[in-house]
Amino acid sequence: MKIKLSAITDIGKEREHNEDAFVLCPDLSNPDWSLDETAVHLSLGPYGSLAVVADGMGGANAGDVASSMAIDAIKKHFTTHALGEVIKSDTAICQFLSDYVKDASESIQTHAFDHPETAGMGTTIVVCWILKQEDETKAHIAWCGDSRCYLYNPKEGLRQLTKDHSYVQDLVDKGEITEEEAFNHPDGNLITRGLGDLDFDAQADFVSHTLQAGDWLLLCSDGLCGYCTNEAIANAVKGVYPDVTACRDRLLKVALDAGGYDNITIAIVSAIGDDEAEPKKVANDGGFLKWFKGLFCKG
Repeated sequence: MKIKLSAITDIGKEREHNEDAFVLCPDLSNPDWSLDETAVHLSLGPYGSLAVVADGMGGANAGDVASSMAIDAIKKHFTTHALGEVIKSDTAICQFLSDYVKDASESIQTHAFDHPETAGMGTTIVVCWILKQEDETKAHIAWCGDSRCYLYNPKEGLRQLTKDHSYVQDLVDKGEITEEEAFNHPDGNLITRGLGDLDFDAQADFVSHTLQAGDWLLLCSDGLCGYCTNEAIANAVKGVYPDVTACRDRLLKVALDAGGYDNITIAIVSAIGDDEAEPKKVANDGGFLKWFKGLFCKG
């Protein structure tokens, strides 16, 4: 399997500074943490590829510090000497990601204790680790909070792989409100898990997905999914597939057009077969028109 990575972050229209952060690493066996996009689809190295999105919380209390610390912790955690044993089993991978979330959360808490002016800062996190395991390629996803990971395939459409750790999601799970009501709920920004803040549990959840050629993984902060429905996101992706860069930019525009009320961060992982140079195009059945007509967003 070959992988292409692309990401973008934007302050939005309402915030004074950007508390989101992201990091991409196309080859963990030879890490380069400075990229926001790979030029082409690259073959997976022995330790795979990584995409991470963090959404800081705390406003004046340094949410941007918390998200940056979570990203810095990723770089320290994913070192080649640590990965050799980890990649041998899904159980070890799950434990490794769980340890990262706990360690990062404790580091943020320690920083807040040493710097009282940052008390209350925290961050969500969503991590996507793509690995070739025997005869298949898997995406291992860990998250804490309401930053999301979606799967998109042109034959099957968009599917949300993560479930928000949030107050309104708990209401949905209890059957007290519908998914549609959750999207417009006035308490939609209240999360129940996160890194750093003592009020939140820093326990990650996990899901693994076996990738097929043509699959895309979309990671985002709630600056996108909090103001644009899954239908609007799906229509935007469909309208430009398989152009990763165009999709990234289209999704940012969708979020800004919905009001741009929060910081917006988007990361995309595109998978193609080893024998392919570029992703295969699919028949265009009016995707742009459907995207335009189906743009059901807040604002």
